[in-house]
Amino acid sequence: MALSSTASGCCWVKGSRSWGEKSCWGGVESGAGGGRLRSAPGAPRRAAARPEPAAPGRLERGRHRHRPARGRLRGGVLRRLAGAAGGGRLPHRPGSVTISSTAEKVVYLVVFHLSFVMFVWSYWKTIFTSPASPSNEFCLSKADKEQYEKEERPEFQQEILRRAANDLPIYTTTESRAIRYCDRCQLIKPDRCHHCSACDICVLKMDHHCLWVNNCVGFSNYKFFLLFLMYSVLSCLFVAATVLQYFIKCWTKELTDAYAKYHILCLFFVAAIAFIGIQWLFSRHCWLVGKNRSTIESFRAPMFRNGPAENGFSLGYGKNLREVFGDEKKYWLLPIFTSLGDGCSFPTRLVIMDPEKVTVSTQTEPAKSSGASQPFHPRPLSAGVPAARGTAPCRRPPAALARRVAVSPSC
Repeated sequence: MALSSTASGCCWVKGSRSWGEKSCWGGVESGAGGGRLRSAPGAPRRAAARPEPAAPGRLERGRHRHRPARGRLRGGVLRRLAGAAGGGRLPHRPGSVTISSTAEKVVYLVVFHLSFVMFVWSYWKTIFTSPASPSNEFCLSKADKEQYEKEERPEFQQEILRRAANDLPIYTTTESRAIRYCDRCQLIKPDRCHHCSACDICVLKMDHHCLWVNNCVGFSNYKFFLLFLMYSVLSCLFVAATVLQYFIKCWTKELTDAYAKYHILCLFFVAAIAFIGIQWLFSRHCWLVGKNRSTIESFRAPMFRNGPAENGFSLGYGKNLREVFGDEKKYWLLPIFTSLGDGCSFPTRLVIMDPEKVTVSTQTEPAKSSGASQPFHPRPLSAGVPAARGTAPCRRPPAALARRVAVSPSC
């Protein structure tokens, strides 16, 4: 072996592969062969010589003592990459989270990205769909507006509103049996229409103002909001279900990868908590759709002529569902507007007559008309929901229909 001297009397054993293989002139044993090399008695010290440069790829002992571990790690990574580039499969470790089945990988990718795309699409439509407002038909005429503003007595103001609303398809009133009028927008509110203080407009069939989408949820985007909740639930459920097996391995100490443990725990808890919260909200809105109620109507029942009626707009589960999602089932799961009606008028389960003379009819027995005592023109149940789609202007019912009354035997 060739030796190179240093200033301290130690020398490196060139060509050795171990860090412990060195010898010292002072009598320290060599780590290579276990023999002892001692300086000759009285031999003069050699002058300090500059150590010879190490061979390419070699590491010096005096510097970078942490490099051997990094070198071994780098070497392991390079060997794995070389094996993958050469067409060989990476070895599957028992404590890893690698999916070995190709079919399982394809199913995971397809289901996740499909639900994610539908979630983003529905969320985008819910945010950027403008709330529908009443048409100009519900606004007072110029003469009525001037007369209404000049009049200070509430009873005469109500007379002006009743005269203007006589030909409009509205059946709900306030709790004091007055015409629902918006002083801010200066229009008569259609049924199920409410003024949003955040958007500062009257919204048709307003459900609520959602802070998560920064928009009013109403007639124009209620279907998109339901699909947004549904695809959110499906995405969270899919993530939590696929991570569950690895989450169990974390608790049973079968998963040895420390980095994977952290990501799996965070992913599972976030997906599970989001699923529980959104599932409750989605279930509640599914119940509201089945009852044909809005969130506002679930807390405060709409007021008809003979009092509040929670199920006043309910036509049965099937018809209530089609009123929101439309008649064509192929579009139900797509965030495309297919809701029935125009948002200004809705078929009622109970058409209210005079409070003292409520007339009930069946399909075989026509109801009696209340004549002049009826302040609002009733609408027949058989007419159903108008076929017009979108937010078209509200239209008045024909005079022939306005003279017909059909009342359900139950509320």
